[in-house]
Amino acid sequence: MPTDVYTLDEAVSEGYLVAPRAVDVPLKFQRGGIKYAELSEEDKQRWDELEWDEDGDVPDEITSDELNKYLFNADTVDKALQTLLTHGLKVAGGDRLGKTIIFAANNRHAEFIAERFDAHHPEYKGEFAQVITRRTEYAQSLIDRFANPAKAPHIAISVDMLDTGIDVPEVVNLVFFKLVRSKTKFWQMIGRGTRLAPDLFGPHRDKTGFLVFDLCQNVEFFNQNLMPAEGKLAPPLGQRLFSRRADLLLALDQQHPDQVPAAEDGADGTTSEVGLRWDLARRLHQEVTGMNPDNFLVRPHREQVEVFSNFDSWLKLTPGGARRARRPPRRAAHHLPRERQQRGGEALRPARAAPPTRPGQRRARLHPAPGPGQQLASALLDQLTIPAVRAQQGLLDGLAGDGWWQDVTLPMLETMRRRLRSLVKLIEKTRRGIVYTDFEDELGELSAASLRGMEIGADLTRFEQKLCIYLRTHEDQLAVQKIRRNRQITATDLDELERIFIEAGIGTEVEIDQAKTTAGGLGVFLRSLTGLDREAAAAAFDAFQQGKTFTSTQLHFLHEVIGYLARNGTIEIDVLYQSPFTAIAPGGPEDIFPEIEIDEMVTTIHAVNATAVPA
Repeated sequence: MPTDVYTLDEAVSEGYLVAPRAVDVPLKFQRGGIKYAELSEEDKQRWDELEWDEDGDVPDEITSDELNKYLFNADTVDKALQTLLTHGLKVAGGDRLGKTIIFAANNRHAEFIAERFDAHHPEYKGEFAQVITRRTEYAQSLIDRFANPAKAPHIAISVDMLDTGIDVPEVVNLVFFKLVRSKTKFWQMIGRGTRLAPDLFGPHRDKTGFLVFDLCQNVEFFNQNLMPAEGKLAPPLGQRLFSRRADLLLALDQQHPDQVPAAEDGADGTTSEVGLRWDLARRLHQEVTGMNPDNFLVRPHREQVEVFSNFDSWLKLTPGGARRARRPPRRAAHHLPRERQQRGGEALRPARAAPPTRPGQRRARLHPAPGPGQQLASALLDQLTIPAVRAQQGLLDGLAGDGWWQDVTLPMLETMRRRLRSLVKLIEKTRRGIVYTDFEDELGELSAASLRGMEIGADLTRFEQKLCIYLRTHEDQLAVQKIRRNRQITATDLDELERIFIEAGIGTEVEIDQAKTTAGGLGVFLRSLTGLDREAAAAAFDAFQQGKTFTSTQLHFLHEVIGYLARNGTIEIDVLYQSPFTAIAPGGPEDIFPEIEIDEMVTTIHAVNATAVPA
């Protein structure tokens, strides 16, 4: 915890740094993707003529996430460069664009930006704008030239390399051509423009600020204060496999709601669903019993681990039991002994069954669909020169056709998984083909954007920082768990926490009372600091989702709600009518949900908020 903080605002006011001015650049494709239905007739014809992939599949749209990854649209880049050259800060009497850094999404994107610039400005002979990444030959030499005010390149197109650690005071334009979701990294990137540069615009005309051209709504995102944490890595494969197996076991048990099928002598997962059910139960039980109770990830959940170390807990699995079973084991799964992780080659995930979603629907729905399975078989049939693959040719021939999949059963899928799991690693990795297009993009009206939070990491008061440290280091305390896991807090819990905060010198009575008044109670205030456990936030909406079939847009909206709760702990209804939710439903949830479902959603949100307030 810092003993003091010197903010960018203070450094600017005292003349040590200069402040950024943000420009919102609303490019339609960059923010909403490219939809075939919205293209002109001419562009639709070009779309149809493109070679999208080897199978000849033609997509209906390209999402904003896919743009600049495998599809690169010339007009989008051209309009971005035109905006920079027209509105960017100039030097040399206004004749030349000032030193500029363009933050690109990836190396191919950076190269495409440079190519588009050179196509429009061949007179600069490829020197004015150049790519500087870790792949660039003689990158340090290029950086040295970029740091020289009189030498080209004057536009440095970078992927990560110039985000931090470079000090070029003459930089006056920053172009964010990629999403940034780490607040620390975002402000480090902003810092590339904050350095003083005397006489930059002429005698006695010092640098007083710099421009930030935001093409990806990064400024809007960070102004929402949606990220008290920097995010987390995707769960390891071991964790995901544990969850898949628990889900499949639950689905099998839901097919027999009245009784658990008895284990059949000699049956296993390749001969019957009953055998598969007991294979899964034994495997999950073994993984839990193999956990080290002293592991720091397991220790806070030791009671649950002990419960599921008893095989009786796996005799009948309920939705609540499955959720409890998944939580601690899943988080610790990648800490199991290496021999269990590696045994059997886990490259091919187990067959998965989704639980019934409508009353009376008992039969599990099988995943994956035939398409991916056929693709897997076809890819392996290309490797028949390998003896291990050739030995499975009969099975692969069947998988590659349609007949095998017509009445597929779980034991059939389990047989397939066991026979092919060691072969998956032999498939040659292929990439989706790169597509270059020139569809006409739309550039909205440029506008100034307010860039708040220039304190760079000093968002919290010292009192709040102390609280965060306490809550983070006492996650096993019952009251803290209630706050994090959406369990009802009591007045006794909060009184005890308040006593601890005062006695430990974390805060004064005045600070705590002020926090209570501002946030609507100590519990709500503390949850705003810790956020809500992601699984607890998702579980709160289980009843809301039960028996419904949502569209992709509705699911996207719901996931945003859950994500907001995970980051902020509570959510007010009016937030649903603000960014980022308006990017999905501009008029609010009424745009995509029927009234009865909105009422259910609001009821769920109120229930989550209420657990932070003493009953």
